[in-house]
Amino acid sequence: MSDTLPSPDDQGRLAQDFVQFAIESGVLRFGEFKTKAGRVSPYFFNAGLFDDGAKLGRLAQFYARALLASGIEFDVLFGPAYKGIPLGAAVAVELARLGVNKPFAYNRKEAKDHGEGGTLVGAPLKGRVLIVDDVISAGTAVRESIALIQAAGATPHAVAIALDRQEMATENGQDVPWSAVQYVRDTLGLKVCAIATLSHLLQHLSHTEHFSAHFGAVSAYRARYGVEQTT
Repeated sequence: MSDTLPSPDDQGRLAQDFVQFAIESGVLRFGEFKTKAGRVSPYFFNAGLFDDGAKLGRLAQFYARALLASGIEFDVLFGPAYKGIPLGAAVAVELARLGVNKPFAYNRKEAKDHGEGGTLVGAPLKGRVLIVDDVISAGTAVRESIALIQAAGATPHAVAIALDRQEMATENGQDVPWSAVQYVRDTLGLKVCAIATLSHLLQHLSHTEHFSAHFGAVSAYRARYGVEQTT
């Protein structure tokens, strides 16, 4: 990837490149996978499998370029434990390489009772805070991050994720007609930047002969559980 930053019109190409990268890396897989909501999904996205330096570095490039193209402004990056910690750190490094140097912080799951103490590590949380994570499944992790950020006196402002599944969330075991991303955006009031969406995945499958066999299953899943465009 070059150092040329994408315009908003380039985001579709960025998303398609990301989907291809995720498939090639084995992070985006096809088959039958049970989701947290109890659904059987024909695809599974596991950002934990961006598990070497080259993959993590390229992933950070996608995050950084999507963020810069989105126009979302922020003052501090926050990586929630645990997956958000390496993601946030890698994105901070890539943004700095591109000339946008931002402070970075993360949290511990358990408070430290010696040394500096507390649950927050890194730069002070202040101003507008961008949360960096892999996906938003139910909004629970985002609400936890919001509470930490507000307790520190800062403003939860936006969330950056890799993939928006664009499917109905669940409440008390029941499907609801909005996605977790919509909930975070419309109810919690945070901006959301996703590198790619389920729509981009379907577009990629429809144009890639090797994966076209999965198009029908993913389309059927979208027809059953999908919501309107969310990002």
